[in-house]
Amino acid sequence: MTSLSLLNRTPRRSSGSVILSSSKSSRQSVSSGGNKGRRALSVYSTPSRSTRISSASSGYGGSFYSGGHSAGPFEAFSVNEKQTMQNLNDRLALYLEKVRSLEKSNNQLEVQIRQFYEQRTVSGSKDLGTYWQTITDLRQQINDASLANARILLQIDNAKLAADDFKTKYESEYAIRRGVEMDIGGLRKVLDEMTITRADLESQIERVKEETIYSKKNHDEELKILRNQLRGRVTVDVDSLPGEDLTKVLGEIREKYELVVAKNQKEAESWYREQCANLQQTVSTSTQVVQSENSQLTEQRRKLQTLEIDLQTLLSVKMSLEDSLLEVEDRNALEFNRLQGLLNDRQEDLALIHADMQRKSQEYTQLLSIKMRLEMEIATYRRLLEGEENRYVTEIKSEVVE
Repeated sequence: MTSLSLLNRTPRRSSGSVILSSSKSSRQSVSSGGNKGRRALSVYSTPSRSTRISSASSGYGGSFYSGGHSAGPFEAFSVNEKQTMQNLNDRLALYLEKVRSLEKSNNQLEVQIRQFYEQRTVSGSKDLGTYWQTITDLRQQINDASLANARILLQIDNAKLAADDFKTKYESEYAIRRGVEMDIGGLRKVLDEMTITRADLESQIERVKEETIYSKKNHDEELKILRNQLRGRVTVDVDSLPGEDLTKVLGEIREKYELVVAKNQKEAESWYREQCANLQQTVSTSTQVVQSENSQLTEQRRKLQTLEIDLQTLLSVKMSLEDSLLEVEDRNALEFNRLQGLLNDRQEDLALIHADMQRKSQEYTQLLSIKMRLEMEIATYRRLLEGEENRYVTEIKSEVVE
């Protein structure tokens, strides 16, 4: 008799992997008698690295024991051996079927992951390229808007400087105008004084003329009186020195007075003409200066109005450009936030893909380790079965020889 030690293994599923547990079976007695056939164990391997255990008939042309040996234990061993081998074959077939299904599922998962990555890489690179192009265009637009805004700010600063220059010129011209107006006021006062002086002189001349006329009239009257008196007198011849001619004396006095009056009149007229000429020249000069200043003041006012209009235009342009810049910045901020959200979504998808890949890789590693353990256990089965078969045949041969 001999004993055969068999490993009874049952599969269990836990967390997507197969865990193998082994337990020893009871020892079975093997004996045979008569010319009955013996069950021999054979192990062979398939091309798919799976091992099959089967029971086959091997005829030796007689019984293991002839004669007085009992055949009961061998028959019991044959029945138990058939059931055990059938059980082992069924379990091994289940194991191999599970291994094939897991390998097939693993291959399908690898193909799906590869296809998913290829599609994801192509579509992702295309989308990212489009997004980067859009971002580049938006950045270029922002840079152009910033440059335009800088140019507008420079123009505004230049306009402010020009306005300040014109304001300074206006203030200086206004000060000059005030000075000229003050000079004109002073000249007007002088003109008024000269007018008053002229009126006084004219009144004095009139008085002198009246006095001259009155003096002439008095002189004529006195002369007439004297003449009448001389005519009414009696001529008395007296031997005395000859007296002065009164008529001659009066004529000389009259000539002297007339010369003095003519001289005074001429001097007054010359002084009056000189003062009038000077006054007219001063008035004409002041009038020309006032006209020139008025023309310059009008020109400066016109320039100031033009500059104020230009300044208002530039301020309106500045405000419109600032509004446009704010609108562009808001639009760019919204677009940037949208693109940032899309980028975050893509990064989350990529993180999920990486996590899925890592999980698939772990599952693949677990399946590979399970496959290796199954192959090792199958090899152990094969070695055990071959060793038990050799021992069984050797013992039977030794018993037959005995």
